[in-house]
Amino acid sequence: MSTETSTARDTARAMPPASIGVPNILRSEWTKLRSVRSTYWTLAAAVLATISIAVIACITYVHQYPSSPPGGRGDDLTLLSLNGLYLAQLAIGTLGVLAVSGEYATGMIRTTLAAVPQRRTLLAAKAVVFTAIALLVGEITSFAAFLIGQAILATAGSSDSLASASSLRAVIGGGLFLAAVGLLGLGLGAAIRHTAGATAALFGLLFLPSALVDLLPTTLRNDLIPYMPANAGSQIFTVIPNQGALAPWAGFAVFCGYAVVALGAALFMITRRDA
Repeated sequence: MSTETSTARDTARAMPPASIGVPNILRSEWTKLRSVRSTYWTLAAAVLATISIAVIACITYVHQYPSSPPGGRGDDLTLLSLNGLYLAQLAIGTLGVLAVSGEYATGMIRTTLAAVPQRRTLLAAKAVVFTAIALLVGEITSFAAFLIGQAILATAGSSDSLASASSLRAVIGGGLFLAAVGLLGLGLGAAIRHTAGATAALFGLLFLPSALVDLLPTTLRNDLIPYMPANAGSQIFTVIPNQGALAPWAGFAVFCGYAVVALGAALFMITRRDA
């Protein structure tokens, strides 16, 4: 009898842990993300920042150039409405960090990993759920900021329209950019596991490389600056690019590459350490 019991135990140990199913994991991650107040605060901050800056920037433009002809002065009027994305990225990126690091801070990650031993599947589910939310909110925010901003600019006879392929790409790109920033934050949060450290790494990665490259000799600087995260990513919501900048989709692809590296590092590390 004892031999049979020992054999059963050995067999149980040899069997891989059963999965609760990807749909259930996704549902669980959705429940966790919408159950914490930080999700609502950060998303609200991103929306308010984007729209508020659009209103302020466009009103200022109208007052400075009240008699601008249709088409303005050659300024990027679409970007004028989307300037708030530069601030919103901080909120969305922080939310990406919190989506993972918050569980480590509270110790809930142990319960999560006990329920879902497949760590890479768990992280992938977090990324899918977060991307869906960030993309939805990002697109709504980007379109709202553009429409409100252009309505203000139209009072001075200068505005862009979604009928323009470049403007439509830029507005859609604004939402894509925010989702990519959030994924970058999520990857760093999963790799570093500490909220403060991951947030500092995110902000540093977004802004520090461009500042450091500025210190290099001019020729080398000009070659490298288009590939810095902030410069590359922002091209997707820019209609009139700066000289030497990457093409919109090429720049966005480079920025996504940074997020992929962060997520890849997180996937590699998550199975090689304890919770």
